[in-house]
Amino acid sequence: MTEHRSPDARFRTSLLEENEGPAINPTGNRTMGEIIAARFSRRGFLKGSLAVSAIAATVSPLAMIAADDARAAEGSAFKFDELQAGIDDKHHVAPGYDADVLLRWGDPLFADSPEFDPTKQSAEAQARQFGYNNDYVGYIPIDGSAEHGLLVVNHEYTNSHLMFPGIVSIVEKDGKKKAEVAPLSKEQVDVEMAAHGGTIVEIRKEGGKWQVVRDGKLNRRITSTTEMVLSGPVAGHDRVKTNADVSGTKVFGTINNCAGGVTPWGTYVMAEENIHGYFSGELPEGHKEAANYKRLGIPEGAYEWGAHYDRFNLAKEPNEPNRFGWIVEVDVNDPTSTPRKRTAMGRFKHEGAESIVAKDGRVVFYLGDDERFDYVYKFVTKGTFNPNDHAANKDLLDEGTLHVAKFAEDGTVDWLPIVFGQGPLTAENGFASQADVLIETRRAADLLGATKMDRPEDIQPNGVNGKVYVMLTNNSKRKADQVDAANPRAENAFGHIIEITETDGDFTAAKGKWEVLLKCGDPSVADVGATFSTATTANGWFGMPDNCAVDSAGRLWVATDGQGPKATGRTDGLWAVDTEGAARATSKLFFRVPIGAEMCGPLFAPDDQTAFVAVQHPGDGGEDWEGFGRPSYYEDPSTRWPDFKPDMPVRPAVVAITRQGGGKIAV
Repeated sequence: MTEHRSPDARFRTSLLEENEGPAINPTGNRTMGEIIAARFSRRGFLKGSLAVSAIAATVSPLAMIAADDARAAEGSAFKFDELQAGIDDKHHVAPGYDADVLLRWGDPLFADSPEFDPTKQSAEAQARQFGYNNDYVGYIPIDGSAEHGLLVVNHEYTNSHLMFPGIVSIVEKDGKKKAEVAPLSKEQVDVEMAAHGGTIVEIRKEGGKWQVVRDGKLNRRITSTTEMVLSGPVAGHDRVKTNADVSGTKVFGTINNCAGGVTPWGTYVMAEENIHGYFSGELPEGHKEAANYKRLGIPEGAYEWGAHYDRFNLAKEPNEPNRFGWIVEVDVNDPTSTPRKRTAMGRFKHEGAESIVAKDGRVVFYLGDDERFDYVYKFVTKGTFNPNDHAANKDLLDEGTLHVAKFAEDGTVDWLPIVFGQGPLTAENGFASQADVLIETRRAADLLGATKMDRPEDIQPNGVNGKVYVMLTNNSKRKADQVDAANPRAENAFGHIIEITETDGDFTAAKGKWEVLLKCGDPSVADVGATFSTATTANGWFGMPDNCAVDSAGRLWVATDGQGPKATGRTDGLWAVDTEGAARATSKLFFRVPIGAEMCGPLFAPDDQTAFVAVQHPGDGGEDWEGFGRPSYYEDPSTRWPDFKPDMPVRPAVVAITRQGGGKIAV
């Protein structure tokens, strides 16, 4: 998620991506910073600092560093020449690799799709073209092939100031220049709504390069107006009924789809994250949903949809927000199928939904709630996965148990079940059913005493080594009294990565252990307190971990969001991170994005010969970089659009990275 850069409240990279959000967790639950501090002040100091002191008494520090460097370099699981970190308006990949743009915003997806013309946009055209701000990327093989399959991509949100020529103007007030954005017309709002959602598109590798199959029979666009079904415990509940849907089961569209996942049975799941920005207006006086919505920051009014559509206006449809904030499942094998919002998996600002089949056949999904001081979750299906019967798996996500994590100082983590009637989740606390508990998942987790985290984003289970990796992007609101010298993370600007080991390697376990794999940031700055290995070069460190991937060899790849001229002096990118042996905590830069862009994805093809990455909102911001070439993106649109070219950096894109001459990546 990107931090706010724009000066106007309507520039949505800031409003919907900062999700640092308003820090709206009101509880006194302990923060991860407090727990890490307490744990390492007692345990880590004794096992780490004293041991190092004893060794240092007989071995010089330079000799120790040199030995560490040699061991880490020799033991790394990644074999590639590292890319140099930096800032410019292009993407770059490590030597010996090609990074080819596969899809851009507006690219045609069907035989009858119109060619993209930014000066003649319409909702009808956009619904037949690749959507905006691509985030999650998944691959579903066709006939088991690693070179022919379906690419599934989330379209998280829209930047109207980058999409529509002529809506930004520069005005001078009190001797200062300021950018202003004109109100969007209904037609422009309709384009935005069509640019949200997701894309399912057939792709094929030919001659070593990936191509879009424009007439693929399974190609599909899902938008914020696509008809969907609410399923699971919340379906039909009074709190999700509206004037337009008295049944409480029929929803139109999905919004702010950040990360996601592909299930073991080959369906596509989309995670609804920052839903708060789409709603405006005020609830009727004394409305029962007021506290519920406040916990999610609703309404924020970043979008103008409520001015044209009643369902996004709380004064007219006060229950509509309860119909968003879910995990959406799509059957990609049937382009006419109705997507289903799986309410058993909880309602919050979902970052992703990566899954793994446990030893007993149940399926476990790891879920992050991407906001400062919110929580880490996992969902365990009631039923078991049947690899031989696709139909038997079609409703697995409607029954199961959602859990929230409570991290302890002794290095253990408890997964607390979020179940009506258990513990504080009772009528005395305002819950009348499991539906109530799921609609207010955050409040339920508050009451259970879950650990307040630093923006949990992607969470990846690793089927090779049995670990689980939790990306914690940052938290600028953490106070100094919540940390100590063992974890110097007041105003945690750079984030960290937690590694979880579930008991007995069982991903359904109610208890596990945890370690800090990395505290991120520049290790050359002592006050940052980063913990990369000494073999990590000046190009290899990073901050703001966001999305991640585990390839088929079990190696961890981390994408970042929020780096830039002021934050780190480098753009966002994709880093290879060692997690095992002497090289543990060594990181190497593999790919970096243009100025203003966020690194999303990543995703490896089943044969590890392709890495798909999503370059989101390129060109958004960047005025802090002296080489940007213009003061900002707010200049007179007439100077920008007449010479529009397909390779201009204002089009979000999916990029396919392959090794020159073929072969697996980083092997």
